[in-house]
Amino acid sequence: MKVLNLQCAHQHEFEGWFGSEDDFVSQLGQGLVTCPLCGDAHIHKKLSAPRLNLRSGRDEPASSTPASAAVAMSNHATNPELAALQARMLKALRDVVAQTEDVGERFADEARAMHSGETEHRNIRGQASPQEALALLEEGIEVIALPMLPAVKETLQ
Repeated sequence: MKVLNLQCAHQHEFEGWFGSEDDFVSQLGQGLVTCPLCGDAHIHKKLSAPRLNLRSGRDEPASSTPASAAVAMSNHATNPELAALQARMLKALRDVVAQTEDVGERFADEARAMHSGETEHRNIRGQASPQEALALLEEGIEVIALPMLPAVKETLQ
């Protein structure tokens, strides 16, 4: 198993697990490797240090040196604040998805119906053009635009 530190063109960092270097190259070439945050397919490998388990004998457990511990924990060592922010944003968006009903392109109509009392109030999400969202705001209906990233609707492995 080969674990690679990857980054998209938008500087989102993530980890990818592949059976081999050839598997990574093949999947990258087919456009199957995409950023879990934005869906970008322009991915490149970041530099990473391999973790080696060196043993003096076969029956002895591998030693845990401070260097190997540091390497194992350094997935986002280049910018831990950015990695933490990305993780918080992804969690918040997943919470929104989990706690709302997807009404799709009927979003503006559903929001107006709830606002006027025609339907029961509930938490909804869906698609609206910028013009529709502005019209809803001008009508006194509170809406907020959120990016719906590909990774929001699925669990990352």
